[in-house]
Amino acid sequence: MPRPIVATIHLDALRHNLARLRTAAPDAKLWAVVKANAYGHGIERAYEGLRGADGFALLDLQEAERVRALGWRGPVLLLEGVFEPRDLELCSRLGLWHTVHCDEQIEMLAAHKTQVPHRVFLKMNSGMNRLGFTPQRYRAAWTRLDALPQVEEISLMTHFSDADGERGIAHQLQVFLEATRDLPGERTLANSAAALRHAADAQVRGDWIRPGVAVYGSAPDYPEHDIAHWGLQPTMTLSSRILAVQQLQAGDTIGYGSSFTADGPLRVGVVACGYADGYPRHCTTGTPVLVAGVRTRLVGRVSMDMIAVDLTPVPGAGFDSEVTLWGRASNGAVLAIDEVAKSAGTLGYELMCALAQRVPVAVA
Repeated sequence: MPRPIVATIHLDALRHNLARLRTAAPDAKLWAVVKANAYGHGIERAYEGLRGADGFALLDLQEAERVRALGWRGPVLLLEGVFEPRDLELCSRLGLWHTVHCDEQIEMLAAHKTQVPHRVFLKMNSGMNRLGFTPQRYRAAWTRLDALPQVEEISLMTHFSDADGERGIAHQLQVFLEATRDLPGERTLANSAAALRHAADAQVRGDWIRPGVAVYGSAPDYPEHDIAHWGLQPTMTLSSRILAVQQLQAGDTIGYGSSFTADGPLRVGVVACGYADGYPRHCTTGTPVLVAGVRTRLVGRVSMDMIAVDLTPVPGAGFDSEVTLWGRASNGAVLAIDEVAKSAGTLGYELMCALAQRVPVAVA
């Protein structure tokens, strides 16, 4: 019998979250962002749940080839553009749209020999200070691209740094709107946080939104808002089973480092899950866990293959009882991945992407 841990990808939740994001940004088209192997879900596994999107946005050519191999004939956007001149040949062959964020990429296009001109997304650095042309240089870059016979259409693009926080997007939105005034082309500005929090403004939602983590059932502004607030559903469940039960007495400790000491009689379950499965080692005592769909807590230190959970709230639990590390329990109870990530001092993004290869994955 295989070890009982398994990750389950919920196609119904992916479809639901796409629909929710469309509601948040009416009249805009939607990129499903599938970079990082669909945020750890697996592009091939998630595809059926995401094919209702208007396009797929990703990072590298191998991911683009995988999307095309699945039968997708709609738009595919390379979010970081090409990395070397020969990448443009594959863009031509696969019909990929791609971001242009620097002079070097314009020079590659100018030297590219193609029968089919390209659709490009010219990126502005409106304050994130990662990729893109400054507002002062943006119009000159647009003019240069527009003069190239290798370019068929130019869309306008930027990325918000603080859509999920107090600073907000007004400063970047103003910069983008001023620098692109009167320039033709479709526009894409909104990531998950901007789509959910600000896309009632038509200037924010533009022609395309680019939701990433919200598609996968994580709140982009947690803990200010959780997935229930945004009407999102978890798309990945990590579940396992209890391997053994220990009865502790006052003064007994659990696991490496004896970091937890029982202050009285305590029944604990030992669970087949550890940091080698992708469960965060930095989770501490008190991290929420569901046992048989009932909320309880992690106790002690996370080890490579096992964790211990407090069975006090679930006196009927024992050997082989279901444990939900994050996601949806069989009784419908939900433990949002954001709660677990907060206990580890990180984000839901990281937990999704860190799922270990040794964990079997099922699709439901």
